[in-house]
Amino acid sequence: MALRSVPSGSATTIVTSGGAVRGPIPEATLLAQYLRDRLGWRGPLIEETTSRSTWNNVENVLPLLDGADWIMLVSNSLHAEKARIYLARQRPDLAARLVPVADFRVGEMILLKPALAAIGLVKLRRLR
Repeated sequence: MALRSVPSGSATTIVTSGGAVRGPIPEATLLAQYLRDRLGWRGPLIEETTSRSTWNNVENVLPLLDGADWIMLVSNSLHAEKARIYLARQRPDLAARLVPVADFRVGEMILLKPALAAIGLVKLRRLR
């Protein structure tokens, strides 16, 4: 989702965020490896490897976002929306720099999306 959302020709740095939640390797490292090895990303990439929650993901990357002209928070649709809400709560000035993301494709993860959507909507309702 990150690569299909990046405007062509833009000077983009991708930040992956997430600690070692379900094993010894941080989620940020797994994402970075996938971006480089499977998707061929050759641009700048920064890993934030200490976060334990979505709130931490946002909180821990704030210093990296300060100088950004524009910001994309990329994940599955509902998780990304949760991160956008958290960014608006933690740093409304940075949330004002959010730009649209191509985080939805018809037919993508077709069997998982209904369950993920139901879970995500319940979690989003709790945030508001």
